[in-house]
Amino acid sequence: MISLEGSSILAGTLERFSPPLWIFTIILLCFLITEISSGATESPAPTYVQDLISRATLAKLAEEREWHLLLHYRENLLGGHTSEQDDPGFFLSPDGKTDPQAELEATLRQFFSDELVGRSRQPAQCAFIARYQWLKEKLSFDDDRLPPQPCERFHRWYVDFDVESVSLIYPSAYMNNPASMFGHTLLRIDQKGQTEQTRILAYTINYAADVPPDAGVEYAIRGIFGGYKGYFSTIPYYLKVQEYRDIEDRDIWEYRLNFTEPQLRRMLMHAWELGNAYFDYYFFKENCSYHILSLLEVADPALLLRDRFLFWTMPADTVRLLTDQPGLVKDIAYRPSRSTQIKRKRAGLSDEERVWFGRITEDASLAQSAEFKRLALARQAFVLDLASDYLRYRSVTDEAKADSYKERNRAVLIARSELKVKSEDFRIEPFTAPHEQGHRTSRAGLGAGWRNDEVFEELSVRAVYHDLLDPDPGYTPDAQIELLSASLRFYDRSDQVRLERFTFANVLLLSPMDSLFKSPSWKISVGTQTIRFNDCNLCSNGNLNGGIGAALETQWLRREVYFAFAEADANYSKAYDPDYRIGGGGTVGMLANLTERWKLMLSTTYLRYPLGDKSDDFRWFVGQRYTLGQNLAVRLEYNHRDHDNDVLFTVQAFF
Repeated sequence: MISLEGSSILAGTLERFSPPLWIFTIILLCFLITEISSGATESPAPTYVQDLISRATLAKLAEEREWHLLLHYRENLLGGHTSEQDDPGFFLSPDGKTDPQAELEATLRQFFSDELVGRSRQPAQCAFIARYQWLKEKLSFDDDRLPPQPCERFHRWYVDFDVESVSLIYPSAYMNNPASMFGHTLLRIDQKGQTEQTRILAYTINYAADVPPDAGVEYAIRGIFGGYKGYFSTIPYYLKVQEYRDIEDRDIWEYRLNFTEPQLRRMLMHAWELGNAYFDYYFFKENCSYHILSLLEVADPALLLRDRFLFWTMPADTVRLLTDQPGLVKDIAYRPSRSTQIKRKRAGLSDEERVWFGRITEDASLAQSAEFKRLALARQAFVLDLASDYLRYRSVTDEAKADSYKERNRAVLIARSELKVKSEDFRIEPFTAPHEQGHRTSRAGLGAGWRNDEVFEELSVRAVYHDLLDPDPGYTPDAQIELLSASLRFYDRSDQVRLERFTFANVLLLSPMDSLFKSPSWKISVGTQTIRFNDCNLCSNGNLNGGIGAALETQWLRREVYFAFAEADANYSKAYDPDYRIGGGGTVGMLANLTERWKLMLSTTYLRYPLGDKSDDFRWFVGQRYTLGQNLAVRLEYNHRDHDNDVLFTVQAFF
């Protein structure tokens, strides 16, 4: 403010100036006053930032669950927090990964800037729109003092979804890919007006590791130890159905979730934010299911989902967890794999129709024959529909003969088009129950038994997942995946405790062959066990075993699978001279479902070792399991190995 005394002095001075200089001085003063006024209008912005930070600090917003969910903070064992996000571009503060308060303050400051941030190169209000909306609700932003950005890219993306609901998608296990052995989960965004038939046109939100093609064994190692980056992506659902159901031959279960419109919008806003960053991908813990759960928690912070998984996250367990939440799952739908459809439809053929089906798939011209046309029109249509399903399936799974299968399918479709009848509705039932009806994936057992001349007690624990004698519902039939299993025994007479067995991995797939499906069976296992050999009564033995084989299914009793393997086997133990032996041989056996609750397994193995300790090994095994409840079973097993005999009775609980 200019004083009155200063004004009179200024006037006297101006009288002595010539008119041109006087005019110039007035113009200069006007310019200075304008600059001062302009500065005065800009000064509230930094003041408003500090006001917002002060209010946020007073309200302790950096400690609220919603802020921790949006930044993926997890509490450290010794106090403090660390974000599971691993992309530096996700944080607006240099200390944002470990300091929720510093990240909140930096975020508020960045909202006033047009600077492009994140991998998507947008202003912070748009790149991290879920943060912006949450803080705006909490602090009631003044739009005049903090003008909102238009965020056109996000709004176009969001409008395209036209979201009505969201479904968790669970493709069942795919044994031929380590990344999918335990199944997979992703989200499908269901649009308004879609039906069960048209939802295949919806979009999905998927989290997966960025793995180079043909990674091989490298994938397993790097995947376990976080060697890959994991990204969220948006993919049309029909492409995922084609991949899972048609190519990988996996059944798909769809769980429609009960979220409100504001919850869905919040979830999608955070999904948009996650497009700006990556996580380090861990096969067992921070995998597809784990980070999908984080999106659901953002939608409804009252859900406490990830806290249930301390050491590993199994997709089947996440499905079970969601179905256990009261009112969360609205309905469940099932999309059978191609092979499931074909097997179920083939079971609906008469003996004559089955013969025609086999002949037409080999020679499609027979569909035009007079003999085939003697069948009722509806049955002709059913046989031709099934033949087309099978030929399309083979054109995808057998690339070497794909053109031949496609040509035969065209001929079948021409014959089918001449039948002016509608295809009959045929309900496809799954071969196994939904996964939430199966046993839990971890297991503990308490047992007792007899080995040679000695009684023992045994305690066993398995991290994951399922073996051939475990209860079948909810799991891939005739498949076994065991990881990190251990058994401790106390031998009464010798008064010693031993690590009887440790299994790092034991994976086995029995794939019954028939006239249509001829996939091989295979197995691989790595671990240790206690053996009796030569002068060593109880010696530790490291073992690596693998094999390829075939299986055949019958229904003579109820359901039986007969199998045979050619296998290689390597051992390391001080019981041998020298300390190792390498050889091979074979195994034959039977796996039988005697009743719904009672299962039996028989096998015999002969192995000869020409390298190292030159010896041979003859084994046989009898095991049976009886299910007491969904997560409770009893077993009785007999093992014979060389001169070693072992009988074990166990009560097993799944958790």
